[in-house]
Amino acid sequence: MKQLLWWQKGMVGFVFGVLAFLYLPIVVLVVFSFNDSKVTSFPLSGFTWHWYQAVFANAQMLTALKNSLIVATCATGLTLTIGTLAALVLDRHDFPGKGLFRNAILLPLSLPGLVTGIAMLNFYKQIGIPQSLTAVVIGHATALLGVVVSQVMARLAKTDHRLLEASADLGAGPVETFFRVTLPAIRPAILGAGLLSFTLSFDEIPVTYFLTGRDITLPIYIYSTLRRGITPEINAIGSLIVLVSLLLIILSVGLLRDRK
Repeated sequence: MKQLLWWQKGMVGFVFGVLAFLYLPIVVLVVFSFNDSKVTSFPLSGFTWHWYQAVFANAQMLTALKNSLIVATCATGLTLTIGTLAALVLDRHDFPGKGLFRNAILLPLSLPGLVTGIAMLNFYKQIGIPQSLTAVVIGHATALLGVVVSQVMARLAKTDHRLLEASADLGAGPVETFFRVTLPAIRPAILGAGLLSFTLSFDEIPVTYFLTGRDITLPIYIYSTLRRGITPEINAIGSLIVLVSLLLIILSVGLLRDRK
């Protein structure tokens, strides 16, 4: 028992060490965003809010932020609409090629973003879609479709299908049954998948890099700025992104958690 206890302590220490290695850079990023110096090195010269004020005074950065919010919102709405319908079809109906259809929807989740971006760029050129924020929205919605489908299908699998039969026996049509029975049952999954999709779309770089035109998003703006070195403004906007992303992820996890 004593050896097992030491082994358990060692595993706990190892896990905490890995977590510290992964998240310590984020802590350092946040700390330097309050540093009263342009030099990102220790020791800190003082505390300041100046770099956060500089972020909101940077017109180019705010424009890129607006573009990111537009893309993430539109892509999330599009992928929720298509993904929810696709999940309902996969859950309710059997048809030839169903397995292939499901795997095709989930495929972008397993492909590297670089491959997805290049493939979409070549395809969009063939069908006449120019590089623009519209192309980015379509690309993000396509890449994130598997997130919505997998989450909604998981919730549908736990739904009692006898409720649908009872609704039909009581005289409700398919549309009324959807809004009164199915939608309330899958609403947490839709909301959670939507928040997760919004976060992933907002932070996405590889697909955006290949599909965007003259209007760039915030991650692309930060990437291009980093070529000239890390600045305190980047630390500040990065800290804000980490905070918002963390809140959205926590909210999505809470919504996706099984409710007794």
